Amino acid sequence: MRSLKFAALIAASWLVMPTQAQQLSGESSLLPEANYSNSEVTVEQVLGYPLGTKITSPADMSRYFEALQQAYPKQVKLLEYGKSWERRTLYYAVISSEDNMADFDGFMKGMQALADPRKTDSDKAEQLIDELPGSIWLSYGVHGNEISSPEAAMVTAYHLLHDQREQTQRWLDNTMVFIDPLQNPDGRARFVDRYYMSVGLEHSGDRRSAEHNEPWPNGRTNHYLFDMNRDWIALTQPEISGQIDALLKYYPLVFVDLHEMGGDSTYYFTPEARPYNPLITESQRETLNWIGKNNGQWFDEKGFDYFTREIFDAFYPGYGASWPLYQGSVAMTYEMASARGHLFDRTDGDVLTYADGVQQHFIASISTIQTVSERREALLQKFWEYRKSAVEAGEDGDVRSIILPAKDDPAAARKLASLLVEQGAEVKQAEKAFDVCGTDYEAGAYIIDMAQPAHRMIRTLMDKQVDMADDFLAEQEQRRNNNLPDQIYDVTGWSLPLMFNVDSHTCDDLPDVATAFVEEGRIEPGKVINPDAKVTFLVRWGDMNAGRFLTAALREGLEVRQSELAFTHESAGEFPSGSLILTRADNSDDLQTKLQKLAEASGATVEGVDTSWMTEGPNFGSHNVSKLEAPNIAIAWDEPVSPYSAGHTRFVIERQMGYPVTAIRTMQLLQNDLDGLDVLILPEGAYSGVFNDKSVEKIQRWVSDGGVLLTLGSASAWAVETGLLNTQLERKVPEEGVTEPDEEIKVDGKVIESREQLLTEIKPHGADPDWVPGALLNAKVDTKHWLSAGVKPQVVSIYNGNDVFTPIDIDHGRNIAWFAGADSLLASGFLWDDIAQQLPYKPLLMWQPSGKGMIISFTQEPTYRAYMDGLNTLLMNALFLAPAKAQ
Repeated sequence: MRSLKFAALIAASWLVMPTQAQQLSGESSLLPEANYSNSEVTVEQVLGYPLGTKITSPADMSRYFEALQQAYPKQVKLLEYGKSWERRTLYYAVISSEDNMADFDGFMKGMQALADPRKTDSDKAEQLIDELPGSIWLSYGVHGNEISSPEAAMVTAYHLLHDQREQTQRWLDNTMVFIDPLQNPDGRARFVDRYYMSVGLEHSGDRRSAEHNEPWPNGRTNHYLFDMNRDWIALTQPEISGQIDALLKYYPLVFVDLHEMGGDSTYYFTPEARPYNPLITESQRETLNWIGKNNGQWFDEKGFDYFTREIFDAFYPGYGASWPLYQGSVAMTYEMASARGHLFDRTDGDVLTYADGVQQHFIASISTIQTVSERREALLQKFWEYRKSAVEAGEDGDVRSIILPAKDDPAAARKLASLLVEQGAEVKQAEKAFDVCGTDYEAGAYIIDMAQPAHRMIRTLMDKQVDMADDFLAEQEQRRNNNLPDQIYDVTGWSLPLMFNVDSHTCDDLPDVATAFVEEGRIEPGKVINPDAKVTFLVRWGDMNAGRFLTAALREGLEVRQSELAFTHESAGEFPSGSLILTRADNSDDLQTKLQKLAEASGATVEGVDTSWMTEGPNFGSHNVSKLEAPNIAIAWDEPVSPYSAGHTRFVIERQMGYPVTAIRTMQLLQNDLDGLDVLILPEGAYSGVFNDKSVEKIQRWVSDGGVLLTLGSASAWAVETGLLNTQLERKVPEEGVTEPDEEIKVDGKVIESREQLLTEIKPHGADPDWVPGALLNAKVDTKHWLSAGVKPQVVSIYNGNDVFTPIDIDHGRNIAWFAGADSLLASGFLWDDIAQQLPYKPLLMWQPSGKGMIISFTQEPTYRAYMDGLNTLLMNALFLAPAKAQ
């Protein structure tokens, strides 16, 4: 009897929970003027609750869209574009009139024809513009804890299929509507599960409540803890790369990425804030204003507050709301104040509900669909003209071709070439040696003809510098003088050749050489030269092909040695420091078979030799040749670690290098010993709040016993503050005239003769350097140290933040890499003048031996967004060679 009463009480409590959010619920309440037909595919009928009263799970969202497709097979297509890391299906819906959907393949072919003015003449283009429907791609939920937009995707689809008014039918006649309802199903699943676990008898709007404070990591990110709204140039995550594949099939004219922001805000839509990317055209900006103005009219009618232009720029091309712009589409971000649950108590006294967010995202969605429908012909014309002008810009510009020599780093060059192809560019590979613009190139070099429709996409990915407007930068300097934050929203440098540390040459001519089109494929299969070699197999170190080969060989159980020094073999030639050695004597009889398999998968070239004789450098038995063991690599996980840094780092090691990493929660690191770990990675994080003196002593003992501690970014600053790393953090260099404030109440008078002197007088003394949002800097490398084996004399690093370290003293360790001199420091992006003067010759990578082990400290994150590929060899040396060097 007691159990029955308890069950009834539980059921009653869950019935009470939704009531506070039901003041706005169900499809008809979101747009009262709509004339919806009777249907059995409302959210309530399919999922069991009214729309806007529950945060829908990814699985239920899929069920709903499947129900729509089943009910309206002539108007709805569901198409898959991939799987998330947690194996959830990634899909989009296409909705239009029955006539449009009957010729869906014809629409796709028509847009592809319109996208290439080299193959489609003006007459054919005019015909296509007259006949093709417009198109819009609405992407929802890239951040899993931005919860209202995926729900708005469901009601938008419902509305298009059920509203009987002539207006909506006309939209469908004129428009193909693509809906990606959930870009990040893994993050949303994480949020939904945790949110409902924290709810009590009633939903709480108190921002201090458990409902509004997610545990680590929050639902924003995907499985590997990426902010996928920064991944649109590197395409590291399947959720983004698959979406781009789909976009390049249809070239939708308008792309909208719908987000949430702080709950005390209102609603943001286009036009975007400054700085403007100069590769975005005035015609595109005109369209952004069309869309924003129509949105404003809808929001005025509904009584919704909104703002534009003040934040959310499109300068960085790695946003979802930026990338399509460089293909000729128009792209934008919409941001809704987030309840981050069912209810949120705003500071102005109002209560924001989840349904409020659903409704406003829905209104913005259909408003934008209306603009596309009514401006169909103009948008198609603008798209055609954009693609045509892109070809002309390549033909008439100073740079006709870009050449990537594939010799120095074939792995990085191949990956870069494939990334360009994956983003709609045409890349060719030379079948013979050639010379152009005074330079000789070997066969295999990659050639990019800039006279192609993807011209501006190629430029934004490949140009070494994209400048912000001078007046915008002057305004930011003024804000800095007034102790106000700058308005630079994200990184200012992102050139792929620089981040990959790949040579990229521009030329005003097009090479005259036989070529073949490059197809997608980031790894070109490797090979074994002289597979029947009697003695040894060698792999040149220095690129990711060799790195992937090493990790696979270690996981396969092969015995691998690595030379700290360069050597020259009598028949195979020169090998750089770090090169790998696999002898037949050390390995089993099936070594040849295993090597062929590993070479093909990794991209490495394995060279067999019949003698171990060297004409220069160490022989295989030298003390400069180390046997490599498969290290046990662990990474700190959970608070206070930066989820982004932890996720990026784990992803690079696991998915790019191919080696497993053990994630250990920080509480376990505190409570247990570190025995059995070879490498412990501390990603960026605020460790001082969790790791106490005993923790530091434990780590120090473990290092002294032979462990390798690898600290990244702010974790290196923490290592300095705790005394683990024997160097210092620098304050800002004092400016002339900036003096330490006098502590007395009355001081001697001083004459201030100008505003410039006034600005100097009020600057703080002993301040930290000003924050840099993200620039690419050149760094020099000590190539004589084993930690830099196989690394070029110069690399490019991200600089993000404001930490500046003093060089480590020679009696404590070595500075393996340091930022270049002032005249060559900035590789791409923007730096404040004062930090540009302070950073030269300050360390990027330090090595400090300690007992039998060592501390290796990157002052910046080498795995930042998993696109700093040019630093991967340094990282691999720290992970795989360093444990072999530990005593």
